[in-house]
Amino acid sequence: MSVIADRLSAISESPTLKVGQNADRMRRAGIDVIDLGAGEPDFNTPGHVKAAAVAAIEGNFTRYTAAAGVLELREAVCAQYRGAYGIELTTGEVAMAAGGKQALFNAALALYNPGDEVITHAPYWPTIVEQIKMTGATPVIARTGADDGFAVHAGPIVERITPRTKAIIINSPGNPTGALIAEDELGRIADAAAARGIWVIVDLCYEQLIYDTVGHNLPKVLFDRMRDRTILCGSASKTYAMTGWRCGWTIGPREVIAACNTILSHATSNIASITQKAAIAALTGPQHGVAEMLAEYRVRRDSVHEWLTANPAIRCVKPRGAFYLFPDLSELLSPAMPTTGALADALLEQSHVALTPGEAFDAPGYVRISYATSMENLREASTRLLTFADRIRAGAAAAR
Repeated sequence: MSVIADRLSAISESPTLKVGQNADRMRRAGIDVIDLGAGEPDFNTPGHVKAAAVAAIEGNFTRYTAAAGVLELREAVCAQYRGAYGIELTTGEVAMAAGGKQALFNAALALYNPGDEVITHAPYWPTIVEQIKMTGATPVIARTGADDGFAVHAGPIVERITPRTKAIIINSPGNPTGALIAEDELGRIADAAAARGIWVIVDLCYEQLIYDTVGHNLPKVLFDRMRDRTILCGSASKTYAMTGWRCGWTIGPREVIAACNTILSHATSNIASITQKAAIAALTGPQHGVAEMLAEYRVRRDSVHEWLTANPAIRCVKPRGAFYLFPDLSELLSPAMPTTGALADALLEQSHVALTPGEAFDAPGYVRISYATSMENLREASTRLLTFADRIRAGAAAAR
């Protein structure tokens, strides 16, 4: 008899966290590793946000709060979405969570039953699929392609709807591709879902990291069509460089939020009281830091894309959001190195650059490169990667 519960038999460790662990192991051994696997901003949390946390500590705001979060924070979330998207929320439609992961997981626990099907799109953030499996539901995958920038289209999603479909999860801007879903495509998905009583869940954790002026009012599209079956999951992590603070939120109908609060009350209770005060400052205070981060990410994106695609063996779509490149390195694979997992291992051991293999995102042949690090690191890492690629190509040519 297994010691570990059966529900974990099909669940995999987070591959993105594993990359960081391997990089840390080598650093501790004194090796100069450049980590391009991390999915977090390299910027510091804004000063006014840190000051609010210090004030919370000094004011002894260090006790339990309501599981859903303090009223002032939920009001700040409501105001944020009113201003950004023109949707009206009440605080009873908002539950705080320990980051975007818990926001999504609470919704999953509240909605999915064993035997349900949940549709999402690939390449996907692994946590989305693993959370579906943890509830006993079955993930159903609609594929996107590099030929149109990995954009999510309604057709492949709607085609996969069956009588067992409980929900559809959309991640836009997407991790790992940086792709966006167009408003009209989401509208077609919403119309199909509403007609069948299916939930639509949108992961908006990168919602303010979009490079071009383009319509992306996904909350309004859904609220206008199917508010009673819409869940929005957001986070302070990427927008305000607050990954370690663990602050996210689930937005949805009151009955679902009540269920999320019940889950919170028995799982973690409230997110840290100090984090809540910091998040209030982030949401209601100066926002210029967000624009400054986005501008810097744009420069990094354009630079690394130009450097890497100078090598004809590296093909890469320029992402429209988030802070990842998702290049196709399939031309570098061989019988001796058949997967990007093997390639990433070799790159780390030989060239001391850490990145995440595409198999983690159900995208063999690709790798995810985070450009949420300094230009100096990106230039050096790109040089190492290009040298590594040239060495592999030269070896393949010599073997022919």
